Amino acid sequence: MRFFFRSRQFKIIVAVFVAVLLLSGSTFLFGMKITPQGNLAATIAAPFQTAATKVKTAFSGVIHAYKDGNDLMVENAELEAEIARLHQQQVDYETAIRENEFYKDYLEIKDAHPDFTFTAANLISRDENDPFGGFLINRGSLDDVALHDPVITDEGLVGYISEVSLKTAKVTTVLSADLTFGALDNRTVDAGIISGTLELSNNGLCKFYNLSRSSDVAIGDYVVTSGEGVLPAGLMVGTIESVSNDRYNTSIYANVKPFANLGELRNVMVITAFSGQGDLLGANNE
Repeated sequence: MRFFFRSRQFKIIVAVFVAVLLLSGSTFLFGMKITPQGNLAATIAAPFQTAATKVKTAFSGVIHAYKDGNDLMVENAELEAEIARLHQQQVDYETAIRENEFYKDYLEIKDAHPDFTFTAANLISRDENDPFGGFLINRGSLDDVALHDPVITDEGLVGYISEVSLKTAKVTTVLSADLTFGALDNRTVDAGIISGTLELSNNGLCKFYNLSRSSDVAIGDYVVTSGEGVLPAGLMVGTIESVSNDRYNTSIYANVKPFANLGELRNVMVITAFSGQGDLLGANNE
């Protein structure tokens, strides 16, 4: 409202209003003193008095309209702020529900592996130059995340930490040829090795190889980590989708579909500590 009082339009209205008041007032005073010409003075002053009344009325209307409009703007701003606050409360509530569900899904894993220490993380970007679907998370060394830490979801193994900075880390997925670890068929306990290939990664698969030709692995079997390599034993990896003979030796191999949906990841858990972790890392570096 203060801007209106400083405007050129406001100054013009005030000037006209004052001029009309002065003219009508002076005419009225002179008319009172000069009796013969009183009627004439009153006649002359009448239009100006009428104009002054109209100007005053219009001026008051403008002031009230501007004030009402300003009050309405303030009221609207307060309502919008309240709506924004309520919307944020709803977002916070829904986020809390998702987080509770997220952590609840890991209770069974924690119960099965009480030695595991978890750090929750969010995916912040995908590595467009990584054909195996590697990505960056919002946790790093300041959050106790270290090289080779396993990364999982409640569904199963995602991969491991391959690069670490203070507040971020790179995750190499189970589809990658850079990640190799021991695995078992959960039904037959046949042992082999899992790693990725570029060809298989295009179909969202990894390779379970070095299986004995006498092994009884079959389509539909679950594959879990054996504890050989940098990963702890017992992590769910995926389902066997096909079994074939290895053309280069007497072993067989299987193609495995990871349980974790790597293409739709948003949240993951990093296992920052587990029983025997140091021993596995030491053996891997020898």
